[in-house]
Amino acid sequence: MTMLKRAMNSTAAPVHNVTAVVPLLTVTNMERSLAFYIDGLGFTIQNRWVPDGRLRWCWMSLGAAVLMLQEAVDSSREKMVAAGVLGNGVSLNFQCSDALAIYRDAAARGISTLREPQVGNFAWEIGFADPDGYRIHFSSPTDLPEETLLSQIKA
Repeated sequence: MTMLKRAMNSTAAPVHNVTAVVPLLTVTNMERSLAFYIDGLGFTIQNRWVPDGRLRWCWMSLGAAVLMLQEAVDSSREKMVAAGVLGNGVSLNFQCSDALAIYRDAAARGISTLREPQVGNFAWEIGFADPDGYRIHFSSPTDLPEETLLSQIKA
């Protein structure tokens, strides 16, 4: 039976026990990544795995959003860096009530954006790249015109 026929014949009720998707990012240097996510963006660690006294994995949150970081083991790290696969094509998009507040807090902590904050798709769009190249975006609704730059509205 093809997927389409199975989908059309399905009488199963929707599954309601799935509550979230939590990205796991493989990072090359946990300390450098923690500096970006915790010191720069304001995430807090909720859970951690520390074998041999070294943090190798953590579950972090910022408001209701969560993500996990896992440090690559040496052999994997070298292969991934050589192949250029870390961060390639990955973009995490956080919906928030005030993306500009995230931008201002991160800027005060020395974190730069990929470009000047601007309006796109009826929202302020703030983009960062973490130390491994993962794209981290924050957006919040606005009724300003598309492509408005933050510098165009500052007093």
